[in-house]
Amino acid sequence: MLRRRTCWNLLAALVFSLAPLAGCTTNPATGRSQLLALSWDEEIQLGDEAAPEFLDQSGGQVGDALILEYISDLGQRLAAQSENPELEWEFFVLDSAVINAFALPGGKVFVSRGLLERMTNEAQLAGVLGHEIGHVTARHGNERMTKAIGVQVLVAGVAIGGAASDSEWGQYLGLGTAAGGQLYLLKYSRSNELEADALGVRYMTNLGYNPLGQVQVMEVLREAGGGGGTPEWLSTHPAPDTRIADLEALIQDEYPAYNADPPVYVFRQAEFEQNVLARLAQLPPPSHGTGNGEEAGAFTQPDELIELVGIAWEDLQHQGCGCCGVSEQ
Repeated sequence: MLRRRTCWNLLAALVFSLAPLAGCTTNPATGRSQLLALSWDEEIQLGDEAAPEFLDQSGGQVGDALILEYISDLGQRLAAQSENPELEWEFFVLDSAVINAFALPGGKVFVSRGLLERMTNEAQLAGVLGHEIGHVTARHGNERMTKAIGVQVLVAGVAIGGAASDSEWGQYLGLGTAAGGQLYLLKYSRSNELEADALGVRYMTNLGYNPLGQVQVMEVLREAGGGGGTPEWLSTHPAPDTRIADLEALIQDEYPAYNADPPVYVFRQAEFEQNVLARLAQLPPPSHGTGNGEEAGAFTQPDELIELVGIAWEDLQHQGCGCCGVSEQ
């Protein structure tokens, strides 16, 4: 027990040392306070620098200018409904068979050919793009990177502590913290997915798309995950059943007109088939993701270590946001 308490004191001291590096702000998209290390300008710069590498590693964009224009147009219209329409939003279609969609800080949004080929209507696409726009407006990437700074400090500090003594905790943490920190960040990203779902539904319904399109995407992902391999998107997102239940409750509560007769919202199936599916079918096979072993890896470090890092950071969140007079919900 004494060893555990000593380890906790070390973790807390290391993570609390980050407080001067981060600032607290209230996010207009979510209404909650956030402890963030990066400004908007820094987020934009990070996205600009990282986007080419992501494109290169994921097969580049599909070779159909009309598909790219179609999806970019929808993405821009969705982004205009967000709390940050002034960002220089960009939307990319990866020539990859991997079922995936993600966003970089600052407004870079990616969707894969593999995911598009499993969709059947424009409302589903609007749900996916809206969800990823929600990650940007909620500044989830910034939050994760702010936490990553804490984990990096933890790794460095624990390495010193492990070298200073031959204790069981020092050896255990020194060997496991790097992968454990990644697992903690992965778990943290899951806690934001439902928030991004809600924002995505907000943006898509503002354009008149049926919010059930978002539920349909979750059903597509659930079906895709029923085989041998796990879609890459599911490696950092909650299980589809969890998201379907939460989305259905949200839609019933806040968007009761989803099943109105005559319809209030649209799916636009024919338009999606004509502008995306039919044109994808005419292209050569994807240049990326058609082999084995390209799914996201799994982190298996003990939960006890992750809990310690998480507790220390949550304490820092409360301490840092206290200066703003904003309490966490």
